[in-house]
Amino acid sequence: MLKSSGKHYTHFPFFPIVVGLDGIGVLEDGRLVYAAGITGMMGEKALVNRNMWTVLPDHIDMAVAAGLPNALVGAGVALIERAKVQPGQTILINGATGLTGKVAVQLARYYGAKNIIGIGRNPESLDSLKALGATQVVSLNQDDESFIKQIKEIHQRTPVDIVIDYLWGHPVEMILKSFLHMSNHPVKLVTVGEMAGADITLPSAFLRSSPIEILGSGMGSFSRDQLKEYMKNILPEMFKLAANGHLIIDVETVLLENIENAWEKKSGKALVVIM
Repeated sequence: MLKSSGKHYTHFPFFPIVVGLDGIGVLEDGRLVYAAGITGMMGEKALVNRNMWTVLPDHIDMAVAAGLPNALVGAGVALIERAKVQPGQTILINGATGLTGKVAVQLARYYGAKNIIGIGRNPESLDSLKALGATQVVSLNQDDESFIKQIKEIHQRTPVDIVIDYLWGHPVEMILKSFLHMSNHPVKLVTVGEMAGADITLPSAFLRSSPIEILGSGMGSFSRDQLKEYMKNILPEMFKLAANGHLIIDVETVLLENIENAWEKKSGKALVVIM
């Protein structure tokens, strides 16, 4: 709907568009692959660019393989390509209780982060982040002053190197206030989503008084070469982790004929359509 109306943040130069950006399919030689369709994937056959696919491990769960890549674009590309994550860093994940945020927590741990701070609202989901690798959690269900004080204390104790943001809006404003006049420690803030609002108020002083770099991560923010790198190296590595149970994602499967009912539900899981 967003694509056909022209409201999606990326540009699509051709129509018609088949529903479904990516999926799992079988090549003519029998190999099982993940690929993104040139005009969509939800059909008996799909057009894909030659060699722009990722061969799947033999023992991976098919639903997990189909549901994982979208979260990896929002988590893996943000951490690796945009933030340039390094072992030993402190990473704060704003919106860590969401589907992609949980993947980001696990990838931060995998890439050697020393401290991983998860921010969210749902108390049960926040607690579950510790089992995924979070070293500390911060609730958004508190007043602004208390939240900012808590982030300041974290930044003083273990200076934050990277913020991966899925919320934007007011939570990001509070995080930026937390870093104001704190130290000369550089911070990269990579925004991936806007679940808490599309706009923020950003005084010029915030960027002039603290070494903060703000970046975006999305389909329009990385090059074709970076996309090839993602398909060739990052995805195969992540699929192997998932196949071996070291990368967890919650998925919900639905048959194509039941898609209308499933679309209305908000389960917090990756929705995988089976044809």
